[in-house]
Amino acid sequence: MKKYDVIVVGMGPSSIFFAYEMTKINKNKKILLIEQGKRVENRSCPIEKAGKCVKCKPFCNITSGFSGAGAFSDGKLSLYNKEDDDFHVGGNLHKYIGVEETKRLIDYTDKIYLEFGADTKLEGTQYVEEVKEIQKKAKKEGLSLINIPIRHLGTEKAHELYKKLENYLEENGIDMMFETKVEDLIIENEKIKGVEIKSYSNDLTEQIYADKVVIGVGRKGANWLVQMCERHNIETRAGVVDIGVRYELPDKIMEKINKYMYEGKFVGRPTPFKDKVRTFCQNPSGFVSAEVYDNNLSLVNGHSYKERKSENTNLAILVSHNFTYPFDKPIEYGRNVAKNLNELGNGNIVVQRLGDIYRGKRTWEEELKNNSVKPTLKSAVPGDITFAIGYRTMTDILQFIRTIDKVVEGFANPDNLLYGPEIKFYSNQIVIDKNFETSIKGLYSIGDGGGMTRGLMMASASGVQMARNLT
Repeated sequence: MKKYDVIVVGMGPSSIFFAYEMTKINKNKKILLIEQGKRVENRSCPIEKAGKCVKCKPFCNITSGFSGAGAFSDGKLSLYNKEDDDFHVGGNLHKYIGVEETKRLIDYTDKIYLEFGADTKLEGTQYVEEVKEIQKKAKKEGLSLINIPIRHLGTEKAHELYKKLENYLEENGIDMMFETKVEDLIIENEKIKGVEIKSYSNDLTEQIYADKVVIGVGRKGANWLVQMCERHNIETRAGVVDIGVRYELPDKIMEKINKYMYEGKFVGRPTPFKDKVRTFCQNPSGFVSAEVYDNNLSLVNGHSYKERKSENTNLAILVSHNFTYPFDKPIEYGRNVAKNLNELGNGNIVVQRLGDIYRGKRTWEEELKNNSVKPTLKSAVPGDITFAIGYRTMTDILQFIRTIDKVVEGFANPDNLLYGPEIKFYSNQIVIDKNFETSIKGLYSIGDGGGMTRGLMMASASGVQMARNLT
């Protein structure tokens, strides 16, 4: 019988930093990390060679593998402003351990990233007065513009950094199982006993035991986590699903935001619905990308490199959906939106010109070829995203774009492109205590998948704190 002190499900940033911290504070503990994807050095996306998403089996290399979706993201580490008494991005970690402790934890985690090769340059710290002027302009239009220091890794540099962390964990006695799916949690009398796993290589199923299991599956595992919670009556509360588009426009329009802040986070509540709408994951001179989730759902994302550049900036525009009684399936709702859009694009991401939406028509291939903004996701299929994205969500997005245009001239240019769907899946938020323990004794939840964090830095910090909670 295989027995460990702690088993961790997933190898995203939260799990990696949990394991790292355990090597520093309790090397005698036997730790196992389980991941359905590949080692970071074996992860590659064939879309550039194939010209389209080929729906890699049995999992998408962009969303699965060591370091999770973080290895293929823009690699932005969001820090904090010292004068702030709250966290405007990154999730809810501070609600469990306090604002000041979270700041200290981010400082500690940031030093680890620097130790493993993160860029020492901090974006968003040099042009204080210029940013304040844009913030004033935004405020007049009912928008908040959040500026926080950002450390930009870049997609290719993120791969290198996480490979160093992968090597470090192996060299320091952390066991890792790749290309292995956790089929089920072993729970008896509301207490965790271990996990049941299945290897993709030999199709064999086995049970591995531990008195403590940490779930760190990230957004890719949100659907799996919902299934586990329903199967084992793990206590949850209604979560949020963010539905929207990836927006692409010329760098020259975003020139000041890119220069002064690198990533400007606009937040508003446009009329008539007053839903929360925000920009997210801004990628100057970046590239729009496709990624595949469970059941072959294709979602759009974006990233940027340190060296390779395009002429466009891309960013997400997301509408937060908070459902109330009697509906309690936000992930299923988001999946249905994605499924409908995928069908419209014959399994591909759909792209549409903003001007065509205003004119009430779809975008055609010839129009896209002649468009002044050239799509960086070549496999995207021109069409009409309004067939699948609901009226309320689409109205929020269009009103938001018009409002930002009053702050950033050209943001509502008719040649700008909308790709869909961009959906951020968060599990129905798992109820955890101050030690991150769920309603099942010995079962813990960290990172994005369980609804605690959003983003690389906060997820990583939650892993560090999880290790400290277990000592």
